[in-house]
Amino acid sequence: MLKNASLKKYNTFGIDAKADWLTEIDSVEQVLTIIDDLPDMPKLILGEGSNVLFLNDFKGIVLHNNIKGKKIIEETEDYIIVDVNGGEIWHDFVMWAVENNYGGIENLALIPGKVGTAPMQNIGAYGVEVKDVIESVYTVDITTCEPKTFSKIACDFGYRHSVFKLPENKGQYFIHKVRFKLYKKDYQINTSYGAIQSVLERKNIKNPALKDVAEAVIEIRRSKLPDPKVTGNAGSFFKNPFVKLSKLKKLQETYPEIPFYKTENRDLVKIPAGWLIDQAGWKGKRFGDAGVHHKQALVLVNYGKATGMDIKNLADKIIADIQDKYDIILQPEVNFIDNDNRTQ
Repeated sequence: MLKNASLKKYNTFGIDAKADWLTEIDSVEQVLTIIDDLPDMPKLILGEGSNVLFLNDFKGIVLHNNIKGKKIIEETEDYIIVDVNGGEIWHDFVMWAVENNYGGIENLALIPGKVGTAPMQNIGAYGVEVKDVIESVYTVDITTCEPKTFSKIACDFGYRHSVFKLPENKGQYFIHKVRFKLYKKDYQINTSYGAIQSVLERKNIKNPALKDVAEAVIEIRRSKLPDPKVTGNAGSFFKNPFVKLSKLKKLQETYPEIPFYKTENRDLVKIPAGWLIDQAGWKGKRFGDAGVHHKQALVLVNYGKATGMDIKNLADKIIADIQDKYDIILQPEVNFIDNDNRTQ
């Protein structure tokens, strides 16, 4: 256990916040011991820190999920059921599945973070969401020490949403294991979203395998997104907003080229937040060491010495400007970590 620990290497924004205490968690038993020994100390569960923004130092103990391992629970000719511990790196799990020809998560390659945080955010990319392959989520309540298993239905998955993001549940459950169902045959590869199909065509790949799709996604992400090891960032900072068809039609009168995607709800469409921010002129803008990436307007970056509040202030300016120009309110995808409201 480290005292007065720097969290700079524990968050991909590279914010130099500190925690009163930090400990590596290698087993469920270790979580239970800490809860029992320090019942009143504020606790923050941290994976790879790829979706958080520290607004100040954390007055409490950070539990860094490092529980490793995976195990195939069931296997048939059509699918496998596999348990993956929360401390596993998400991309490593994706590549393991691809190498073994297990379909379902190849479009989610190179998303930063750990397996334990994937269901919290219901991570998604290129037409796929992790909810499509999750069977159940295994947790420990960090207040009561009670184990609790959430079924897929109980997770209440939505767009970048799960039951774990509800105000009453934020930071309440330590996710130590996730059960997935991946497919061995009769599985339809999804290449219709984004630039995947054009990358495959450029490579003259007509019947793509899982590995081809994953490699296309990796190529696209690397071409558009900054490496957090070089430039601090948390990937997409804002959620793509949903608007009613009536509002879309009104926007099209002024912005006929505005892109949108249909949703399961016929009355709603999804508009790319990156397009709105780009068209509003924010791409490449910089305020001190806080800025908007020059290739992808959806990504806010730390050029070196920005504080969490510097990044948040920039985000607030963008939100206000997009609301003023388009009458659309952007919602952050990133979780703000604040001692007054630990995850807001």
